[in-house]
Amino acid sequence: MPDDRRVVIVTGASRGIGAACAARFAAQGDRVIGLSRSGGTDSATISHRRVDLRDPEAVEEIFEQIDADHGRLDVLVANAGVTSDQLSLRMSDEQFASVIDTNLNASFRVVRLALRRMLRQRRGRIVAISSIGAFMGLPGQANYAASKAGLAGMARAIAREVAHRGITVNVVAPGLVETDMTEALGSERLEAMTSQVPVGRLGSPDEIAAAVGFLCSESASYITGSILAVDGGLGMGL
Repeated sequence: MPDDRRVVIVTGASRGIGAACAARFAAQGDRVIGLSRSGGTDSATISHRRVDLRDPEAVEEIFEQIDADHGRLDVLVANAGVTSDQLSLRMSDEQFASVIDTNLNASFRVVRLALRRMLRQRRGRIVAISSIGAFMGLPGQANYAASKAGLAGMARAIAREVAHRGITVNVVAPGLVETDMTEALGSERLEAMTSQVPVGRLGSPDEIAAAVGFLCSESASYITGSILAVDGGLGMGL
């Protein structure tokens, strides 16, 4: 009998929000492929592939392998992201470009490859993981904010292009979440930032994954081009 389980790709799936998203989809019975530079440990429900998303040929080869293995693609979560913080006056061109290349350019690359498959199927769900920092602005993160704001604009443009083909494209904008990336901010800065969150705490990767899971469900079939902040009220609709 044909396998009707959805095929889901999650980028940046080796840790943090990406790992939580992969686990959530797997728990509900989807076939999950996690893409990341560091790879991960395969399980019965999650297959990890090591790939540098900045390498167009390597990424295309991975998608072709997924085609051969599964013959379909139903969900893409474009989550992979990096930071390279520095005040703008001190930020090098390389620091700015490297973050844009990973967070925005590589995300566009995987979205485009996913769309080619979803358009043939006339169905699909795409969620890009942005950040509330894209809309609030955080000192030292001009490159990160630009990349994550770019994701939101990109997603909305694509959402208009493909909505009539049964494909939704949405954005989740996390606030402060307990990940390695936030730990790198340092305890003093993190405590100061957490004090500004109306609910008074950091979010968890699982809470972000829950929002992603909803936007990829049948219940969200009339939602596209949306930006869903999951930030404890930090941005208040920004």
